[in-house]
Amino acid sequence: MSGPMSLEPDDGREDTLALRLARAHGPARGREAARTGGPVRGGTGTRHDGGRRAGHRGTVEERAAGRPREDGLALRPGQLPSPTAGPGADGGRNGMNAGPVPAEDMPPALRLPRVPHPAQRSRTDAPVDRLAAELAEQIGPAVHAYEVAAVLESEGLTSDVIQHKYGHPDLFSLAADLYGRVPRSFPEPPAPPDPWTPDHVRCALRGALFALPALAYPLVPRMWHGHRDTLALIAAGLLSWAWGQALGHRTYLRLATGPREAGRTMLVGAPAGAVLASATGLAVAGPGTAAVLAVGQSCYLAAAGVLLVLGRERLLLCALLPLVPGAGLLFWWEPGPLPRIGIPLLTLVSAMAAAGQVIREKLKAPPVPGTPCPLVRSVPYGLFGLAAGVLVAFSARQGHTLSIVVLTLSMGSAEWLLYRFRGLSVSALRATGTMRGFRLRSAAVLALCLLCYLLPLIPGALLTGADPVALAALGATLWTALLLQAFGIAWLPAGICATAAAGVAVVHLLDAPDGPLALRLYCGAAAIALAVCALRSLGRPTAHV
Repeated sequence: MSGPMSLEPDDGREDTLALRLARAHGPARGREAARTGGPVRGGTGTRHDGGRRAGHRGTVEERAAGRPREDGLALRPGQLPSPTAGPGADGGRNGMNAGPVPAEDMPPALRLPRVPHPAQRSRTDAPVDRLAAELAEQIGPAVHAYEVAAVLESEGLTSDVIQHKYGHPDLFSLAADLYGRVPRSFPEPPAPPDPWTPDHVRCALRGALFALPALAYPLVPRMWHGHRDTLALIAAGLLSWAWGQALGHRTYLRLATGPREAGRTMLVGAPAGAVLASATGLAVAGPGTAAVLAVGQSCYLAAAGVLLVLGRERLLLCALLPLVPGAGLLFWWEPGPLPRIGIPLLTLVSAMAAAGQVIREKLKAPPVPGTPCPLVRSVPYGLFGLAAGVLVAFSARQGHTLSIVVLTLSMGSAEWLLYRFRGLSVSALRATGTMRGFRLRSAAVLALCLLCYLLPLIPGALLTGADPVALAALGATLWTALLLQAFGIAWLPAGICATAAAGVAVVHLLDAPDGPLALRLYCGAAAIALAVCALRSLGRPTAHV
């Protein structure tokens, strides 16, 4: 591209906006020009007979000769005439027509706002400042003066008050003034309530309910004899634990449909689990007192599962209370066979009666139509229960039975921390705006919750003489698996825990020399794998919405 370039629109052949606005008043000004014999005045200059625009810079020769340019009014604001200026107000240089020009005939560029008197400004500024201070919290978040006008309307300001007290002609003028006076401030909205706030009393109570049944075993030590009877109790307990996990999951699914459907699930599933566990204990131990104890243990676990799943923890606590003084008396005197059998039997009958009453209450609800969920959805939860039971059983086999009591008591805090993880994750989701930031916060929340769960286990293991590393690894495995299950991820933690349980069982059954080390290795590897899966699955925002 070469040669000179015109900087005016269409090489000066097209009028500018100011000229078009001025041309709208052309007829009136034409009559004035005809009367006075002067040139026609435009919005940005004058146009003489030669047709050259007044705003034109002139030729090179004219500029070199120093001839003055015939600038227009819009380009020379210092020489704007007054609307009431008479003939020759500008010295006649621009050929201004004689007589006043009406305001409606003036272009918008010449309609200057009226500036109030200084005394009037000082008189009205103080009330406006006070009003701005009073409404600062409502005006600050506004993004337009119209929002301030809506606020003023809601305050009931009338036109008389706006004009006489605040010195503004109308509501919108005052709103614009207030909008300019108050700086913009956008406060954070109040934090919504945490939907995952845990019930502290309920979590602590559930931890105690998991451990209190252990008080029944010291009361009946003469009812099983030998290694075979112990295996019968362990086998019945493992089956009850696995069945209870699967039944609890299915009951929760049916509870979403209706209470009657959940009651029917428990009415069928709880007795079936008790029968299967009792049959397993009888098959291992054979007829005898150990089989009777296995039947009682299976019936209690079935009844306790009903009460825990349906949220009747206090009824279960009332049923277990007789065990506390009964086991406490063993430290001072021998109660005899009748109290030893009567107290656990009273607890069993009370728990079963409470469970039956709760199921009857659920069955009174009206039926809700719906299609039951497939049974296969509850299978991974039962598999996890079986794997967790195997890991706990082999941990107790190392001669540290009291460490299992510590682990059982920690289940209350484990449930509480599951709620806290979900609440803290939702807070992290609100506080971050990037995927990477949320993943980092999610990892920090996971590490914090896991650390809070494991720290109490270490002194408990030291007090009971157990291996703190093995107990911490087992606790980390169980808690992380429960965390994934809480988010609906079931097969993955079940498979990892089942693999770890199978490895530990093979090592112990073969009487390998590194048996005590196997629990550390397998549980540690399972805990690491579950933590990585938790970070990958729960580090996404979609998992928390």
